[in-house]
Amino acid sequence: MLSDYGPEGVAPPPSLEDARRYCRQLTLGHYENFTVLSGLVPQSIRDDFAAVYAFCRWSDDLGDETGADEAARARSESLLRWWRGELAACVAAARSAAPERPLRHPVFVALAETLRRHPLSAEPFEHLIDAFVQDQRVTRYDTWDQLLDYCARSANPVGRIVLGLGGRADPELVAMSDATCTALQLTNFWQDVRRDLIERDRVYLPRAITGWSAEQLRDWMARPDDPAARVPFIRGVRPLVAETRKLFEKGRPLPAALGRELGPVVWLFGAGGEAVLRSVERIGCATLWERPKLGKLGKMSLLARAWIKRLRGAA
Repeated sequence: MLSDYGPEGVAPPPSLEDARRYCRQLTLGHYENFTVLSGLVPQSIRDDFAAVYAFCRWSDDLGDETGADEAARARSESLLRWWRGELAACVAAARSAAPERPLRHPVFVALAETLRRHPLSAEPFEHLIDAFVQDQRVTRYDTWDQLLDYCARSANPVGRIVLGLGGRADPELVAMSDATCTALQLTNFWQDVRRDLIERDRVYLPRAITGWSAEQLRDWMARPDDPAARVPFIRGVRPLVAETRKLFEKGRPLPAALGRELGPVVWLFGAGGEAVLRSVERIGCATLWERPKLGKLGKMSLLARAWIKRLRGAA
């Protein structure tokens, strides 16, 4: 990925259409539960959705794909500094009729057009980069508040950007969006306890609540059939799942408030997150040994319900 468009890349600046095509392909090729570019996304902002997703995908990859040791984290920080500079150039280009230099990365060529079309602040994009930089420096969390503070940069900006694309920035909608996005991020943490520990040496389970170290978790991971490992882990994760559900509940009125254009796609992602949270419960919250995910039928059911909501709105 970096060879063509990274700091040392030599690819020529793409046209807007080529940049948008690149973002669409990237978006359609990376999803687990639902594609960001489902038919539920209003046609008028589909390219904007793709540009935002591509920015998030690249940011995430720059923070995660170089490895988990000290040298890899230093490399990630260097790449994220470069990425932040490219974002600044993108914002400047979007606000100027004569930018100082042409944008050469397809994500930023497409994103600059999105920033011209919509009154989006640069702040949410900067906060997302801040979160990925934090991932290189902080791999353990002591308190619930520290975890929520991380979510405020790693997840909530995405919802705020989506509201901006829909022309909605009402404080009550932002509050519901923040609750939903934080819940989605936390659900991902509880779903990926094992993978985060093994692949990234990260633990998002707050130590002040659980009392667990990474070493304790690795010891338990090696004893999947030992009740002395499973019981305390499950008992510790259940209250975290319960708090996450409260946040989903706070955000549930958001799709209806957004109307038939944006509401169904926002509902789909929130409902998908809640379904994953139920999957965590269905395996007894034992995500240190098993990773739950939505099955094909579950996805189809949620998609069908989202389309029904869209059609009812149209009617």
